[in-house]
Amino acid sequence: MTTPLPDPRLAYRTALGWTAGLAAAVRPDQLDGPTPCDGYDVRTLLRHLVTTVRRAQVIAEGRSPLEIPAISTDVPDDGLADTYAEEAERAVDAWSDDAKMDAAVTVPWGTVPGRGAVWGYVNETLVHGWDLAVSTGQPAEAPTGPAEAALVAARMAIPAEPRGGHVPFAPPVEPAAGAGATERLANWSGRPPHTDFIT
Repeated sequence: MTTPLPDPRLAYRTALGWTAGLAAAVRPDQLDGPTPCDGYDVRTLLRHLVTTVRRAQVIAEGRSPLEIPAISTDVPDDGLADTYAEEAERAVDAWSDDAKMDAAVTVPWGTVPGRGAVWGYVNETLVHGWDLAVSTGQPAEAPTGPAEAALVAARMAIPAEPRGGHVPFAPPVEPAAGAGATERLANWSGRPPHTDFIT
């Protein structure tokens, strides 16, 4: 019998708070800079992060996340951090009903229980938070508890192979010696060690 994933909501709230803090510290002159996320500069990454919290909301409402474009282009540069923080609070609130944890929901990668959906967004929040931190010179380790828990969930949900196609991640990367939990999570999603990223 498969053991159900634990309740992800505290980890999600913590991950969102960490990433919102990173977003608030991004300088305007950094928006055009590259990130470890292929094809995304800092501005595009922030706009995608807004999308992630908007999608988390509509999933909780029983709607399709594909209603929300992958990049939220409706937010001006000077509103990205505030919009992310506000939408993140709405995403947390959208999952407050315990019954939603085990209800089947539609996510971009299929149909899963609500807790699986939220763990997916914990993973995405932490990995993209790491991307943002590395590309803007900020501390790149989230609180250890949520990052360690997300790494366990990611290894269960995202196979090491195959990657690409319906598993939209690059192959896992061997973590650097002494890498923290957030970087190891990013490595599992195919990101190179932060020391290999050159802006």
